[in-house]
Amino acid sequence: QVQLVESGGGLVQPGGSLRLSCAASGSIFSINNMGWYRQAPGKQRELVANIISGGSTNYVDSVKGRFTISRDNAKNMVYLQMNSLKPEDTAVYYCNALIKINRYNTRAFWGQGTQVTVSS
Repeated sequence: QVQLVESGGGLVQPGGSLRLSCAASGSIFSINNMGWYRQAPGKQRELVANIISGGSTNYVDSVKGRFTISRDNAKNMVYLQMNSLKPEDTAVYYCNALIKINRYNTRAFWGQGTQVTVSS
């Protein structure tokens, strides 16, 4: 079985920074896309950023220039550096990965979520 475990959430003041980490473990053949989603109360879950195995990245417009996604393929980890945080960034952040679990099967996996609260 595969697990994604996030860490790094918390309470931060507007303008502050946080770094989220997500570690994938278990029966992993290879990892394709890795990404971060978020869900604020009363809103749908949205893609924040993703990164493919080759390193290309994609960001939602609202975080461009403030957030940076990166990955360490050797450690099966993905990170989200969040700078200049705003109250509207407050949400539960979820790690997502498209993982090849054997030669023939690829599945999407989710972490349990980590709360990010931006407030003074």
